[in-house]
Amino acid sequence: KTSSGERFHNKHYTAAHMKLPFGTMVRVTNEANGKFVDVKVNDRGPYSKKLEIDLTRTAFMEIASNKKSGTFKVKMEIIEKK
Repeated sequence: KTSSGERFHNKHYTAAHMKLPFGTMVRVTNEANGKFVDVKVNDRGPYSKKLEIDLTRTAFMEIASNKKSGTFKVKMEIIEKK
């Protein structure tokens, strides 16, 4: 289970963020290639001070330039706040 109580699914377009309210929709854009994905915040994390948002595998793979990379710089925009 996620912190919001939802069941975790790696195939869904969801993300973990430390401060944004659960249910907030965020557009995450890969700064290197301009690809973006819209995700719903349903969990808390990441617990690293260097990382701001943690995407599910499906969301990550949709915008990654290098599928073997673990992190990349992104721009985040709140598109719907709960």
